[in-house]
Amino acid sequence: MSLKNKKIIIGITGGIASYKVCELIRLLVKNGADVRVILTPNAKEFITETTLSTLTKNPVYCEQFNPKEWKPEHISLADDTDLFVLVPASANTIGKIANGICDNLLTSVVAAFSKDIILAPAMNCNMWENSFIQQNIKKLEQHNYQIIRPESGNLACGYEGVGRLADVQTIFDAIVKNFEKKKLLSGKKILITAGGTKEPIDPVRYIGNHSSGKMGIAIADAAYNYGADVALVSTVDINKPYSVVKTNTALEMYESVKGHFSSADVLIMTAAVADFRPVDFCKNKIKKEKKDALVVELVKNPDILKEMAAIKTLQQTVVGFCAESENVTDYALKKLDEKNLDFIVANDISLPDRGFNSDYNEVTIIDKNKKQYKLAKQAKQELAYLILRYIFKIKDFDNG
Repeated sequence: MSLKNKKIIIGITGGIASYKVCELIRLLVKNGADVRVILTPNAKEFITETTLSTLTKNPVYCEQFNPKEWKPEHISLADDTDLFVLVPASANTIGKIANGICDNLLTSVVAAFSKDIILAPAMNCNMWENSFIQQNIKKLEQHNYQIIRPESGNLACGYEGVGRLADVQTIFDAIVKNFEKKKLLSGKKILITAGGTKEPIDPVRYIGNHSSGKMGIAIADAAYNYGADVALVSTVDINKPYSVVKTNTALEMYESVKGHFSSADVLIMTAAVADFRPVDFCKNKIKKEKKDALVVELVKNPDILKEMAAIKTLQQTVVGFCAESENVTDYALKKLDEKNLDFIVANDISLPDRGFNSDYNEVTIIDKNKKQYKLAKQAKQELAYLILRYIFKIKDFDNG
């Protein structure tokens, strides 16, 4: 793929692997990219501005504020770029980014950057395995940062283990793939629901479930990264670059989904919607004094998935999720037929370390022709891409 007219920022932090960035820049420029470089102050101990400006044919940035410019440097650089690649990413800078610290130009640009960010860490193996570093990596991944994990080998510090910067070609391929994937679902409008609804009994108590919303949010992230126009109806309060509608109850979710459905190409219902809600809401907290039992009368909630599938057009696709603890495939097939779905994604919530509240899942996708495709246990972020590729029949979907 040509990178012509693609504007890319390369952020370089202080580390011995900095010298490898020169080859990455050469590949990017050769393929038509307009490359700008931002250095941290410590990076200047390892690589010179002269080398980098010669390779990019552009100025190299390091100072937080340039008094000659009316617009702050970190804002102007962030606004005028398609992709930010941080390579090598040191433990120090990863920690700053994960916690919103903006004490130099590089971290300030990252904080102001609203598009895709790729990080390629490099550090001592013990540092990489440090639990705080891993927590920061996980935190960044949950916020849509792409991490190109370091490789195992002999390190400059004399140790051997995981920490060596990923191969330059691997990083270059990830950059190219980032631009390619933006085209896969371009022009598609995808409506996604996530989280478990909460049906209030009184101002303190509610009927709910264990759904964390992680799978739905991962699918929304993946769809956005594939270039789709995404609307997420979520019971989880999150900040994303796509449209997010916060709801709490099943009725609120129903109204929101109904309002968005007509313009959607695909509806993906991952939300765990409560089947019932209390008939009456007590305005004051119910007291337990002199009560050995409490009876709450319930009424059925709308079946959002079934109702949307009933009014879908021939051009629309409706996808349901099915969380079961037994006879998973049988129940999934029954729901597929009863609700007139195009696909159903079934998962067994009785299995350990997957499903509700876990970062991992293991699912089976079943289409309306009863064809089944099993996806082994893996991170929900990875599953999300595979599910979308299967639904949209993207070539080589099983390769991610």
